[in-house]
Amino acid sequence: MTKDAVTKSAMVSRARVIAAGLALGLLSGCVSMKGLDPQGRLAAPDQLQSHRSLAGVKLTPAAWPRSDWWTALGDPQLDALVDEALAGSPSLDVADARVRLALAQAGAQDAARKPKVGASAQYSGIYIPKSLAPEPIGGKYFGLELLSLSASWSPDLFGGQRAAWEAAVDQAHAAQVDAQAARLTLSSSIVQAYVELAHLTELGEVANRELERTRKTRGLIDQRVKAGLDSALQERQADAAVATAERGVQAVGEQIQLARAALAALVGKGPDRGLQIHAPAPLSAAPLALPSELPSDLLARRPDIVAARWRVEAASRGIQAMKAQFYPSINLAGMTGLASGKLEDLFSPHALFAQIGPSVSLPIFDGGRLRAGLAERDASYDVAVAQYDQTLVDAIHQVAEQVIALRWIDTQIATEQRAQDAAQAAYDLGLQRFHGGVSGLLDALSVQQALLRSEQQMADLKAQRLAASVRLAQALGGGFRPDAPPPVAGTTPAP
Repeated sequence: MTKDAVTKSAMVSRARVIAAGLALGLLSGCVSMKGLDPQGRLAAPDQLQSHRSLAGVKLTPAAWPRSDWWTALGDPQLDALVDEALAGSPSLDVADARVRLALAQAGAQDAARKPKVGASAQYSGIYIPKSLAPEPIGGKYFGLELLSLSASWSPDLFGGQRAAWEAAVDQAHAAQVDAQAARLTLSSSIVQAYVELAHLTELGEVANRELERTRKTRGLIDQRVKAGLDSALQERQADAAVATAERGVQAVGEQIQLARAALAALVGKGPDRGLQIHAPAPLSAAPLALPSELPSDLLARRPDIVAARWRVEAASRGIQAMKAQFYPSINLAGMTGLASGKLEDLFSPHALFAQIGPSVSLPIFDGGRLRAGLAERDASYDVAVAQYDQTLVDAIHQVAEQVIALRWIDTQIATEQRAQDAAQAAYDLGLQRFHGGVSGLLDALSVQQALLRSEQQMADLKAQRLAASVRLAQALGGGFRPDAPPPVAGTTPAP
């Protein structure tokens, strides 16, 4: 048999061994994964019925919030505060850093599946003593100069490397959406705090009006005492009413200062920033309206839903990456370079060397490590699906909750307006009767207190309506539109 024939026969034998190894690995991988599958199933939005709860509400595509939805409240100071916070809040720096971390991890996964090439230059030397080796080896110094170029690559035969990279990319998408969700949360918190400041400002105006009324009543008491209609008892009662009204003004003033400091903290500044915030302009919320395609369109409008969907996709890719580890893997490696004991001979043709080292590995017995790893990935997928489903349920609930609140608040405002008009008329009549000596001080103070309670209740209801409209804008996604659309909802990860 010739030398070429022997070489060809050896190559054929090696190919058969490799093919047999691949077949055995494929078979063992399929058997070892038996019985391991995720249990989670993504909920369909059509299952979450809300038509009856949302019936009767005006439907219009314009009901989707804009990205700067807070500008609809009509206060330039609020707009400036939100812009200031979005430009430099430490809470957003954390979210942005997490995005960079996720992108870096995706880049590392992408690099891991590509060929690797490296170069090295090395010199090593050894002096061998005569006590270890006789001459001519002993008693001499030997040096080695080495220049090498190495390369390695593991072909992605079963798509595991690509799946791991795609999982990291999906996690990066989720982190980017989380950063947008953080901005929505921050802007909503600022608007809510600003609404509370406007509420307190209105309560301060109510308290000041009450103080003016009590002082006016105190002045009438002086006139009645001089006329002999009242005594010192009525004077002390009127003084107590004035003091109570003054405490009301002071209490609201304290709350206003605290609200300004809270706003400064949300903006990311010290409490002195709150001293620069003046009284808000009158805020008005738009009439209640909803988008026509709920809840289906909410899937791409809520950042928390989109982020949860990306995490489901990442978990699905993680299962694929883990399954690939059950199959054989191939590693192609090689090295070439120049080696010589003398520097002048390093670049001679005789100094050239080369090495190749392809290898095939396959799992046969690992004590259950791979099965445990796949079971873990399956469970992670089920967790991601359950979190997605819960996020979807919470989103629909939050929308319905604010719609219900707005409906009832609007009804209560209309009722309270009638009550306030009646209380104002009763106060005016009671003041006239007291001034004319027809009724006493207690009657006058009673109708005055009724008017105060009605004004406070009206201020509370208006603030509640503004707060509910803010929460509705947040529940509808706050104008979020993803740069990359989330994957189409499925039921199980790809095999």
